[in-house]
Amino acid sequence: MEWLNYHHLLYFWTFARVGSVVRASEELQLTQATVSSQLKALEEALGEKLFRKAGRNLALTETGKVVYGYADEIFSLGKEMLGTLKGRADGRLARLTVGVTDVLPKFVAYQLIEPALKLADSYRIVCREGTNEELLPALALHEIDVVLTDAPIAPSLNVKAFNHLLGECGMTLFGRANFAESYRRNFPKSLDGAPFLLPTRNTTARRSLDQWFETQNIRPRIVAEFEDSALLKVFGSHGLGCFFAPTLIAGDVRQQYDVKEIGKVDGLRERFYAISLDRKLKHPAVLAISQAAKIKLAD
Repeated sequence: MEWLNYHHLLYFWTFARVGSVVRASEELQLTQATVSSQLKALEEALGEKLFRKAGRNLALTETGKVVYGYADEIFSLGKEMLGTLKGRADGRLARLTVGVTDVLPKFVAYQLIEPALKLADSYRIVCREGTNEELLPALALHEIDVVLTDAPIAPSLNVKAFNHLLGECGMTLFGRANFAESYRRNFPKSLDGAPFLLPTRNTTARRSLDQWFETQNIRPRIVAEFEDSALLKVFGSHGLGCFFAPTLIAGDVRQQYDVKEIGKVDGLRERFYAISLDRKLKHPAVLAISQAAKIKLAD
């Protein structure tokens, strides 16, 4: 049976975390020559290159990034174990790393992730935000357990992962009180020419909205476009235009941004997905997210 030298792995993890042999040797209280030789020994034992030249420094290869992800998990769990044995409140034995696409409304992300925090077996949740193009490669490298998004994997990304539809819900149009009074009457035809704050054209939500406007023969007056849905709502809260949000979070949007509902559009649907490397979801926390989402989004 092959055994991994965890001392070598610890030296590698320390180097990758601090970014240089000099700083790693200082933290480990070893000579630079010792650290360098142990890093080389780990490469030889694994039979893989973990580093590449980057100017005068060393950078992790793709394999090195995978090894670092596992090493970080191993030594982080070790610290958590010690914390648990010493009675620390933050000592937990499991962690879930969730990738949240930046176009997903923050309230929706919270609604989806919350069930994982209520499991009997506590999980430390680590959230990473970015685009699908940034998060899916991290998923493929096992740096992330699941990605929550509003769109399935694009074939162009060439990532071997699986889409799990969590559910879908209708959309609600919001605006300041003056907008609500003006546009509620004869909704949605009253929206022709109304000022709108919309997602940018590269998003799934925007493509759905454009199609809905066309079918309803509505010509929106686009005041501004946003990649960040939270920023869009801030502008809406200041009365610069009407904006859509998933009906799932209508109450949160009203309270947080002091806006009124203009009308619900059940025919305009937004879908939410969990993307994982498993054809069938297995992680207990991800299963909790999926099962709760199917109930919350069953409108």
